[in-house]
Amino acid sequence: VEKASRNAKRNIIEVPIVNDTIPHEVLIKHKTAIVLIKPAAKGAGVIAGGAVRSVMELAGVKNVVSKMIGSSNKVNNVKAVFEAFKKMKSKEKLASLRK
Repeated sequence: VEKASRNAKRNIIEVPIVNDTIPHEVLIKHKTAIVLIKPAAKGAGVIAGGAVRSVMELAGVKNVVSKMIGSSNKVNNVKAVFEAFKKMKSKEKLASLRK
């Protein structure tokens, strides 16, 4: 348990959230699993399949639309979502890139 806790603390991912949703659309592929994650309007809720829905709710994202394309393997879909979180840029980073 201690080893797992240390490993989890080392690999924390910061999820940028803007108005209870993600800042931009992300299409990511992990092995054969392709996951499309799009921001949703306020009040839409988490519209996603099983494994992706669980990860989004645990991350604190309240409004998002997601589509799993390709594999239905839950492990690969979750890993794809984690890769998508790593690729997301916050609102401030996007603004600084545009200047």
